[in-house]
Amino acid sequence: MDYFISDIPEQEVRREKDKARELRRSQWWKNRVARGVCHWCGDSFPPEELTMDHIVPIIRGGKSTRGNVVPACKECNNRKKYLLPVEWEEYLEKAGTRGRGPGAGNDRQ
Repeated sequence: MDYFISDIPEQEVRREKDKARELRRSQWWKNRVARGVCHWCGDSFPPEELTMDHIVPIIRGGKSTRGNVVPACKECNNRKKYLLPVEWEEYLEKAGTRGRGPGAGNDRQ
């Protein structure tokens, strides 16, 4: 999958991105990131290197809520893109890293 055509209205995408920006400023999110662990690969990172990833991507209908966002390293977030969790697992299985993201085993702290 190199691209994805979304039928989610642009206005809704913008609204969810705005909500994500607000959520990033919350103490709840700061506490999640402070743990320094990527949700997908499990590797450790300095908090400033972690990004907010939507488990169900916004363009796939996901919302910017506490139950749908996780800290992710840039590599995992960039590779996962718009994939759903089951599609991400399939991607990892094909890549030979099932259950662990692309940085698996490369602890950075």
